[in-house]
Amino acid sequence: MPIRQLPETLINQIAAGEVVERPASVVKELVENALDAGARRIEIELQDGGTRLIRVRDDGGGIPADELPLAIQRHATSKIASLDDLEAVGTLGFRGEALPSIASVSRFSLGSRHRDADHGAELVIEGGRIGEVMPKAHPTGTTVEVRDLFFNTPARRKFLRAERTELGHIEEWLRSLALARPDIELRLSHNGKPSRRYRGEPNDAGLFAQGRLQETLGAEFLTHALHLQHEAGGIEVSGWIAEPTYNRASADQQYVYVNGRSIRDRTIAHAVKQAYSDVLYHGRQPAYVLFLALDPRRVDVNVHPAKHEVRFRDSRLIHDAVYHAVAATLAEARAGREAATSMAATNDRPSFAPAGTSLPQSFAQSGLGLRVAEQSANAWQSLYAVPAQPSSMPMPAEAPGEIPPLGYAVAQLHGIYILAEARDGMVVVDMHAAHERIGYERLKTAHDGLGLRTQPLLVPITLAVAEREAEVAEQEVATLQALGFELTRSGPGSVVIRSVPALLANGDIEGLVRDVLADLREHGASRRVAETRDELLSTMACHGAVRANRRLTIPEMNALLRDMEATERSGQCNHGRPTWAHFTLADIDRWFLRGR
Repeated sequence: MPIRQLPETLINQIAAGEVVERPASVVKELVENALDAGARRIEIELQDGGTRLIRVRDDGGGIPADELPLAIQRHATSKIASLDDLEAVGTLGFRGEALPSIASVSRFSLGSRHRDADHGAELVIEGGRIGEVMPKAHPTGTTVEVRDLFFNTPARRKFLRAERTELGHIEEWLRSLALARPDIELRLSHNGKPSRRYRGEPNDAGLFAQGRLQETLGAEFLTHALHLQHEAGGIEVSGWIAEPTYNRASADQQYVYVNGRSIRDRTIAHAVKQAYSDVLYHGRQPAYVLFLALDPRRVDVNVHPAKHEVRFRDSRLIHDAVYHAVAATLAEARAGREAATSMAATNDRPSFAPAGTSLPQSFAQSGLGLRVAEQSANAWQSLYAVPAQPSSMPMPAEAPGEIPPLGYAVAQLHGIYILAEARDGMVVVDMHAAHERIGYERLKTAHDGLGLRTQPLLVPITLAVAEREAEVAEQEVATLQALGFELTRSGPGSVVIRSVPALLANGDIEGLVRDVLADLREHGASRRVAETRDELLSTMACHGAVRANRRLTIPEMNALLRDMEATERSGQCNHGRPTWAHFTLADIDRWFLRGR
């Protein structure tokens, strides 16, 4: 077959195969164009999941009538004019491929009125055949109508799913957009009925309104959300991450945005996963909404036809910035946060006990006045001593304003749980899980204070690796030394291990080195050494923690509660299980149908 130039319609249809995967792809491209045009309100109308009709109206700046034919030409755009513009692109769209690609596989019309024009105009295209620009009444802004998607490419149409499935993809993409742009009003209707509406809200917080967060991810996410704000090396990481106790079976609540663009990125996902590694139960997924802001020249957005992925100039810096931002935020989420929040909301409650009752005798013996001073060595060390018999202490003067988040111990239940009376209800603590986390964090702090010591191997180990990983070993000598390894490349696919981290010298050295090299190649960073060290310290902490059926005195229980409040990540044990639960008086009243 001789070489020949493809017709323009076929070129556009081939491009459509990359840009237009399903109705959700069309909605994405059209709505992003509306946002680039400065729209503040966008209406989306669908029929049959978008296969029969997609109509997008916006109140943006509009398109002049004489530019309508140019708007549906390939590589025609108002968003870039030079390579410099492309390297620092700040708009969601920029290639100029979306409209001609969509128009080539649908019955398409484009109507608009420019903000400076007296009237509007419309251009109709069917299967790539372009009509004439005709005058048409239209408010300022643009309307794009896409009917019978893939009507002229039946092979593509056969791959579309059921109406409900296609609508679900559109709703999920719109949810992602709503999280990023709470200032924009978004309306979605399907088969003539309203489906979704996100009201535009002022962005007073500089990130996004909490009302939009609740609209999109639900009230429970908002209840467990931790605000995150971190800046390092010109990379700003902000957003919301959920407490580990709020976790998911799948990654359905994980949203990442780079300079306002929704993306999927393995480096960022890996960094978040590592930050949650010792606070999340095995097999569960964290929930988060993360925004990265950096110089546009440090990220290439032109690597994926549908712009779902980006390429960072320095993925290692991105990985480290995200990891440290999430890890630091999780570290501050100490046990008692929920109870403290609840206490602030009920600060006008005059006493611990419900009206008409008196404080129980067990509470009178709880040592209410011990306060933080109870963290003394004697109280703490007694947890490791020979089990003592419960003792009582006189109740000092009550000072409601000083009640700590986890309250004060009143009893031990079955030798497993500590029951504490908080200002607005009850706290139940799994004493072994809590003590395990406290010991684990102390061991990590002590080890970090000593620094990372290396141990030379008596007999160096020659290890066969993939050629790309041998290249990493050669290029990342300084990084590997910082992790405690001395490696040298000894051949195209082999390295020699001469020194390893001292704490891990008796472990699986070869497996650890392979994992570290693989991480450095894939993500530009590795925390395998820290994770392996932490696994060892976690085991040590588990063996050192108080066991079930160990009887604790009231002062010992209170010492444990105060340590929980002061210890990072104390809301979960080393394996990700929760260490405590909080029940408000309202919760307890519901158990007994009080007030009904």
